[in-house]
Amino acid sequence: MKRFHVHVGVHDLKQSVRFYSALFAAEPTVLKDDYAKWQLDDPRVNFAISLRAAKAGVDHLGIQAENGEELADLGNRLAQADVAITEQKGASCCYAKSDKYWTLDPQGIAWESFHTLESAPLYGKDAGVRQMQPKAACCA
Repeated sequence: MKRFHVHVGVHDLKQSVRFYSALFAAEPTVLKDDYAKWQLDDPRVNFAISLRAAKAGVDHLGIQAENGEELADLGNRLAQADVAITEQKGASCCYAKSDKYWTLDPQGIAWESFHTLESAPLYGKDAGVRQMQPKAACCA
């Protein structure tokens, strides 16, 4: 089985392990003094690109829930990670209407957890993570 791979440089391994273990509802499969890895079968990947980001490179990462219950579970996991969360209901962004949770990981990387409700004819103007991090440009 193929897996999407993301490697993020972190400032504080212990704090980051706590955040990602809560987000993924799993402990690392490999944990060293300077490294941690999670081998996850769930979630699958939704990868998107656009010309709308403030700069080239990773704009944000995210997890797409199949339904509202899964999204609520993701929100609960984020609450356990002891980070600020912005909840959005019916947000219009990226040609879709979605319910979302936005947060920043300990390094300031934006994470979007969302459940798509329906498609939208326009890209959208939802502020998204900009409320938490003015430099981010999701749906700017």
